Amino acid sequence: MGLTYKDSGVDKEKGYEEVQIIKEIVKKTHGKEVLTGIGGFAGLFQPDISDMKEPVLVSGTDGVGTKLKLAMELDKHDTVGIDLVAMCVNDILCQGAKPLFFLDYIATGKLEPEKMKDLVTGVADGCSQSSCALIGGETAEMPGLYGENDYDLAGFAVGIIDREKIINGSTIEEGDVAISLSSSGVHSNGFSLVRAALQRANVKLSDQFENTTVGERLLVPTKIYAREISALQKEVNIKGIAHITGGGLYENVPRMLPDDIGIEFDIEEENIDQIFKSIQQWGDVDTDEMFSTFNMGTGMVIVVAQEDLEKSLQILQEIDPKAKKCGVCKKSDEKVKINLK
Repeated sequence: MGLTYKDSGVDKEKGYEEVQIIKEIVKKTHGKEVLTGIGGFAGLFQPDISDMKEPVLVSGTDGVGTKLKLAMELDKHDTVGIDLVAMCVNDILCQGAKPLFFLDYIATGKLEPEKMKDLVTGVADGCSQSSCALIGGETAEMPGLYGENDYDLAGFAVGIIDREKIINGSTIEEGDVAISLSSSGVHSNGFSLVRAALQRANVKLSDQFENTTVGERLLVPTKIYAREISALQKEVNIKGIAHITGGGLYENVPRMLPDDIGIEFDIEEENIDQIFKSIQQWGDVDTDEMFSTFNMGTGMVIVVAQEDLEKSLQILQEIDPKAKKCGVCKKSDEKVKINLK
């Protein structure tokens, strides 16, 4: 007998089984705007733009990165999907966009429907947190390119905003203030350095860390800031937003600033999450390198006028009690200055 597709390592039946398993999970993220179910060639979404003068679509795409190596080692796959959504949605929130829908792509060496169910459950959870719909995706079984237990995730988010309300940082000026929204931990950046630090110090993922394990703490999913941004937009003129991902404050904050403006940050060392202090200790990592790689506890930076600070904090602290003023905008060629106290 000649070869079959299954002989080569691709099991179509497993793929059909996976689709049936995830259908109800995905459907829970749908509202009346979604015009198609899972299984078609494309997802259809009809947004309500009746209150917009010039609707603009805003898109973002990203992956999870080497954080997936930890999920594979721990055989825990139900949270990295949240990371995937967060990395895309948090980026489009920086322009003030309302998330509409999300698509995912999962590539693996061997298709295991239950593992795929966990991954898609995480994606659906992230979509629910973002108030957006998971309207489509793709699962690819690629033996020879991936090991049997390996997989990768990629995602794509689309949002919408009225053109006149786009947040682009152009009105930021000297005297404006920066507000930090707390991160949930390392989020989904810098994990190559994290893994190198663990190896250097011979720290195992199963080792105890505070009231959990090192692995569980590192796998805490990326925080999604849709609620905070939506609540603040309704009451305050947001001048700029920066999602603090790889490169930390140093690389991400300048992306929202006008050419002649910098932000001077005041960071209290005692308030930095212990996970970052431990990573620094395990890898003997320089402090500047830490701030150039990780979010160090600040997942998002929002700039508002000084007169809007008190009102902004009242709104944000209802959702994130750790939200606080973290810096001041100044005329400067130095885009980011960090004072560690």
